Amino acid sequence: MLETALKKRQLLIFVLGWIAYASTYLLRKPLGVIKSDLETDLHFTKTELGWLDTALLFPYAVMQMLLGPLGDKFGARRTFSCCLILSGLSMILFGWTDGFYAMFVLLFLNGTAQAQCWPNCMKSLGAWYPDSVRNTVFGMFGTCAFAGGIGGTALAVYLQKVYGWKSVYFTPSVIIIGVGLFVWALYQQPDEVGIDVPGKERNATSSKTAGKLTWLQMLKIPMLPEIAVSMFCLKVVRYCMYMWLPMYLLQRLKYTAAVSGMLSTVFEVGGVLGSAVIGFLIDKFFKGRTIFGTGVSVLLSAISLTLFLLTCDWGWMFNVSFMFLAGAFNCGPDSLLGGAVPAELGEQDGKNAAASTVGLVNGFGSFGTCLEGPIIGFISAQYGWSGMFYMMIGLSFVGTASVFKAAAIHKNKTGRIPEAIPLNMDEV
Repeated sequence: MLETALKKRQLLIFVLGWIAYASTYLLRKPLGVIKSDLETDLHFTKTELGWLDTALLFPYAVMQMLLGPLGDKFGARRTFSCCLILSGLSMILFGWTDGFYAMFVLLFLNGTAQAQCWPNCMKSLGAWYPDSVRNTVFGMFGTCAFAGGIGGTALAVYLQKVYGWKSVYFTPSVIIIGVGLFVWALYQQPDEVGIDVPGKERNATSSKTAGKLTWLQMLKIPMLPEIAVSMFCLKVVRYCMYMWLPMYLLQRLKYTAAVSGMLSTVFEVGGVLGSAVIGFLIDKFFKGRTIFGTGVSVLLSAISLTLFLLTCDWGWMFNVSFMFLAGAFNCGPDSLLGGAVPAELGEQDGKNAAASTVGLVNGFGSFGTCLEGPIIGFISAQYGWSGMFYMMIGLSFVGTASVFKAAAIHKNKTGRIPEAIPLNMDEV
C-alpha cells in the first residue's frame, strides 16, 4: 500500500513539475517572435531590442544566485508556485504597454520570478526518487526545457498570426498562473505528506537552519565551483548554436534561408534525445561515477563540434550528423550538472541547501547566455566563422577539464555524490 502511494506521488510530482517548468518557456519565447513587430510598430531600435533581451536574461542569471536560499527557507512548493504566479502576473499586461521602459521593467520582473523555478523544481524532484535512479529521472525530466521552448515558440507564432503581437503574452500568462495554483496545492515534498522514500541516504527536509549558507560557504563545498564553471562553458556553447547556427549555415555553408532554419533545429532535436538518454546511460554504465560520466559526455560534445568544423564542406549528411551529436552530448548532461549533482551536494551533511546550490550553479551558467551575443559578435567579426567554432570547441574542452577535475575530487572523497544506494528491503 505504501509502495503504491509512493509511486502515485512520484508520478504526480514528475508530471506536474515537467508541465510547470515547461510552461515557463511560454513567457520566455514570445519576445523573439515579436521583435520585428516591436521594431515596425513601436519603432524600437535593434539596440533597444537587445536591451529587452538583457532585461529578461540578466535577472534570471543573477537572481538564481541571490535568491537561491528562499527555496531552502520557505520550501520548494511555496517558492516554486509563487514564482510561477508572479511570472504570469508580471507579463499579463505586456500587450497593453507601448513604452520601452515599461516593457523593460515587466521583462525584468519576469526574469526575476522565473529565476527560482528550476532550483526549486529540482529540489522537490530530487527528494522523491531513490539515488539509484536519480540520473535517469533528472535526465528524462530535462526534456521539459526543450519541449517547452518548442511549445512556447509555436504558441507565440499562432497568437501573433491570429490575434496580433499584443496578445502573445496574455494567454500564456493565464496558463502559467493556473499552473502555479496547481503547484501550490499538489507539489508537496515527502516530509510534508509524511512519506519516506527508500533508497536515499537522506530525504530533503525543511531544516530550521536552511538558507544560511553564503556564496563563499557554498563555493567551499568540494566540486561545486568546478560544476559551476562547466555549466558556464556548456551554456555559452549551447546559446551560440541556438542564436548563430542558422546564420552560419546560410552565410558560410550557402544553404537557403529555409533550409538553414530547418537544419539548425537538428542541434535542438539532439538535445531533446540526449537529455532523455544520457542520464539513463550514466546510471547503467557509470553507476556511482555520475560526475565522471557527465565529463565523458562533455568531452564527446567537444569532439563532435571539432568534427563538424572539419567536415563542414562535406555535405548535409555530415552537417546533420555532427550537429545532432553535438546537441545530444552538450544538452544531455545539463539536468545532471545543473540539477542532480548540485542538489546532492547541497543536501550533503544535512545542509538542506539544494535550492541554493542549484541556483548558484545555474545562475553562474546563465551568465553565459548574457555574454554569448557580444562575445560571438566580436570574435566572428575579427576572426570569421572559424573563430566562433574555435572558441566553442575551446570552451567545451575547458568544461570537460572542469568536470573531470570534479570527478577526481569525488574519487578521493569517501562519500560518492550522487551514488546508487542499494535498496535494503529490511529497512522499508
